[in-house]
Amino acid sequence: MSLVSPVFDHAILADLPSVTASLNYLLPMTDKPVNYTYEPPAGIPRQSGVSAAYEVPIYDARSLIANLSLDRQGFALVEQHSAAQDFYDDDVVRRIYYPEAEQLLKQVTGATRVVVFDHVVRNAQRSQSGTNDIKEPVRRVHNDFTANSAYTRGRLVLSEMGEQDPDALLKQRFSIINLWRAIANPIQESPLAVCDARSITSTDLVASDLVYRDRVGETYSVTYNPSHQWFYFPQMHRDEVLLIKCFDADESGRARFAAHTSFEDPTSPVNAPPRESIELRTLVFYPD
Repeated sequence: MSLVSPVFDHAILADLPSVTASLNYLLPMTDKPVNYTYEPPAGIPRQSGVSAAYEVPIYDARSLIANLSLDRQGFALVEQHSAAQDFYDDDVVRRIYYPEAEQLLKQVTGATRVVVFDHVVRNAQRSQSGTNDIKEPVRRVHNDFTANSAYTRGRLVLSEMGEQDPDALLKQRFSIINLWRAIANPIQESPLAVCDARSITSTDLVASDLVYRDRVGETYSVTYNPSHQWFYFPQMHRDEVLLIKCFDADESGRARFAAHTSFEDPTSPVNAPPRESIELRTLVFYPD
């Protein structure tokens, strides 16, 4: 039996506050899209493929929080106070925030094991200096992993941890969940929009190479579909965490891919401070 119920009824959406904003989707193409995480050699474009902006409604999901589920919509908002004070300090993030995140996901999902394997801090102003690993918000609709790369990355992470038989672990149900939170002022500029996984079809997802200096990953770019239902949580603050499911090994009907993107909020003050956020990527293993 499918675990996924139909998308939200239009009558429900009509009662929600919303904004209309432009989201950047990939235009259909024949070749596999390629994106570089660094400046590629001369003559090679930083990214292939052409994006187009589509005006879409993005609904305020705060009144829906109690009805949201990682297994249905693919995202959820939870409260969690962190003892970490400086999220720009890599040691603080790994030593304090990683264990907090692992415990939070165990509580929310019932997982038997959670492994945080990556994090990214985003601040457009600080990223412009080019002297650190701080990134800008991503302004294109995407999903961090594909049905193939989830296993590849999971195998790599577990092997680097010294796991004796990664493939045995990856035969059981696991998912990749991102934890996204504000780390300074409440988010006003470049908030994050998440697409209800139930409104995404498999043909909307386009496997795309993500080229690092030492390896090639794979993400999903997304083509436009007017059926997509987009949501956000205005004014997110430090004690709120947005959970986003980027992959689920279970194909029985649970949400598997929740596409997301930052966007320009037309209601954001002109002088709003740049968005400061952190996202963690995690492997989540469930009971047999």
